[in-house]
Amino acid sequence: MFTADSKTLSRIAPVVRRVVVVDPNASAARLMTDIIKGFGAREVYVEGDEDLAMELIRDVEPGVIFTEYSGQTLSGESLARKVRRSHMTCRTAPIIMVTAEATAATIRGARDAGVHEFLRKPFTTGDLFKRVENVALKPRPWVEAVGYVGPDRRRFNSGEYSGAKKRRGDTDGGSVVDVRDQATRILVAAMTQFDQDPMQAVRAVRQQAATLKGLAVRTADAKLAIAAAALESYLASGTPSKAGLAQPIGAILSLNPSTQAPAQQAG
Repeated sequence: MFTADSKTLSRIAPVVRRVVVVDPNASAARLMTDIIKGFGAREVYVEGDEDLAMELIRDVEPGVIFTEYSGQTLSGESLARKVRRSHMTCRTAPIIMVTAEATAATIRGARDAGVHEFLRKPFTTGDLFKRVENVALKPRPWVEAVGYVGPDRRRFNSGEYSGAKKRRGDTDGGSVVDVRDQATRILVAAMTQFDQDPMQAVRAVRQQAATLKGLAVRTADAKLAIAAAALESYLASGTPSKAGLAQPIGAILSLNPSTQAPAQQAG
């Protein structure tokens, strides 16, 4: 029989206090509800339809979302993308996909949609608890790009992989070079894809400006600090435009020769 120590339960309590379960199978939803109540969940809301689930998530602002991969009126991947790209306060809440459709394509799709964890059905209570423990106690860096919004995919846990880390810089925080490189590449992508999704492009630029500013302070890089502050100042001055972003982003990219920047051509 599964048991969890009281100290761990108290640490995950803030995350599981309010939970949304999205599953069109009523019996599966009841089972999930019973299990997570055993983890300390106080409020559990259930919905099986994607559009209604979005309304529910918006209303209750859960600390964690469990979703099935698919149903007659549900796509777990679509739901995850909608949550991630929404204006909801809970848009960064952990999403755990629980499904019997655990193919390689399904796992990759969940990861690329912004899902935190993936769990194959049938599962044990211990398996589910490990996923909850991961999202509650081992938070992953958040990536606010244009093509992707969600937790760092390099630490995605499909439950199927137990080998070594896949990339040289795949650590909890990443090296200074890795962090800076990712931030500048996201800036390039944001400029390139600005016309397709201006709202998300601005979101991505805003996060990278904050990331690079923090990195500049950490490394005592005065030039980067000035360039990042200039970008933040522009973002705060009004509604950003692609043309207006070209100069401050170009200044940042010029400090990182390894990144090829189309920013100066953004007009």
